Amino acid sequence: MVHDPREEIVEHLPSLRAFARSLTRNPSSADDLVQDTIVKAWSNIDSFQAGTNMRAWLFTILRNTFYSLKRKRKREVEDTEGDMAERLSEKPRHDGRLAMRDFAQAFEQLPDEQREALLLVGASGFAYEEAAAMCDCKVGTIKSRVNRGRKRLTELLELSDDDSLELTDPATMAVLSGRPAA
Repeated sequence: MVHDPREEIVEHLPSLRAFARSLTRNPSSADDLVQDTIVKAWSNIDSFQAGTNMRAWLFTILRNTFYSLKRKRKREVEDTEGDMAERLSEKPRHDGRLAMRDFAQAFEQLPDEQREALLLVGASGFAYEEAAAMCDCKVGTIKSRVNRGRKRLTELLELSDDDSLELTDPATMAVLSGRPAA
């Protein structure tokens, strides 16, 4: 029985949306990005190699689409008054609300490459090698981005080795700790 890879695409929608939302920081833009990704994947399904990692392939398409759109939008007017940014924020719904808000603010201050590496390796659970392939860079580069990102988050959150961060969100804890999300 021949397996149609299109059937597998649906399984990855939740993780694609989470990754897109983290990159765009906007639920509507994230949905558009996932839709563009699915359209591209569907129309180029013949280029997918059976037996390889569909999730990594989709994440790579999403990432490349995000950066292509970002390059196109460089000429757009910025949100100088912050009106759009205010509408994008959403309070977390768990017992670590204040810590989560601080984390989100610190996470947004990271450069795109560090945030992306932390999302792929920490929150999404990809191996360094997989993340490096998706980002088209060396494994050492990904490891460096992850380590610099974690170090910078620790500085921004003013944490010491003895401090504990009271968060219940497994993906956030994975980004900080370096362990895969549960």
